[in-house]
Amino acid sequence: MTEMTQERQTFESRVLAALDALAPAEQRIARFFIDQKQAVLLNSAAQIAERAGASDATVVRTARALGFESLSALRAALLSELTGMPSPGDRMERTLAETGGDALRHVMSIHEKALEALRDQQFAVSFERCIDILAGAARRHVFGIGPSGAMADYASLQFNRIGLPTNALSVSGIALADRLLWVGKGDAVLMMAYAPLYREVDILLDHAARHDVPVILISDDLGPLVAGKVAEILPLPRGNADHLAMHGGTMVLIEAMIVALAARNKEAALDSLDQLSMLRGSIDKAWSKRGTRKRK
Repeated sequence: MTEMTQERQTFESRVLAALDALAPAEQRIARFFIDQKQAVLLNSAAQIAERAGASDATVVRTARALGFESLSALRAALLSELTGMPSPGDRMERTLAETGGDALRHVMSIHEKALEALRDQQFAVSFERCIDILAGAARRHVFGIGPSGAMADYASLQFNRIGLPTNALSVSGIALADRLLWVGKGDAVLMMAYAPLYREVDILLDHAARHDVPVILISDDLGPLVAGKVAEILPLPRGNADHLAMHGGTMVLIEAMIVALAARNKEAALDSLDQLSMLRGSIDKAWSKRGTRKRK
């Protein structure tokens, strides 16, 4: 098969064309590559093997048997296909076609998958490392554009409320340049970003590297493209590929970060929230009736 012919094939058709020539264990892995595309992007060879009931050596061998140089090359081909950027209308149409007339249960089932990812032990270990980075920084910067921009604003507001100076990098285009001036040595960046690799993301990563600023990435597909440029990756699914992106899992993760960071310095967090209450009372006397926490 020529390289040009392979490029015209979809990822799925390429795998199916080679399926009969594979050993039974490899066929099982190959079908996993087709049926669990997000899991292939988000998990290591060992994790894929565990989920598919095979060895990690079989996972790597299957990728090569399908004509890829490595599992990383297979992921790159899969990611390239998945990030072909269908229109928002196409995404919504595919999502509606899968609801079966029960949108509530369909969406709940998608968010349950995100919660399963949050419960993973390896994810929990990475989460704690991220909290170490964020808690130890002089300032934090939360990046997100589009729908993620609203979450970046929310995270920044909540981090500031618990006494952690934080800026929102929630604008796109040249407006981002002004906010990048805030990022300096001793800081940390929490980034919500997804494939394709937007210019704003690339510039922020380069700017952070120049100032020795660690970047934490929350993403379901961008990790393979920027793995060497970020300190930690929190791989969190946002629903089915090429369907409506759903951010419930990301919001749960952000709120877990808020609580974990407050726990790292409880007194400072509570003092900051007391100050917030007093400022509210100064602005609106009705707020003062709520009072501040009682000191022991």
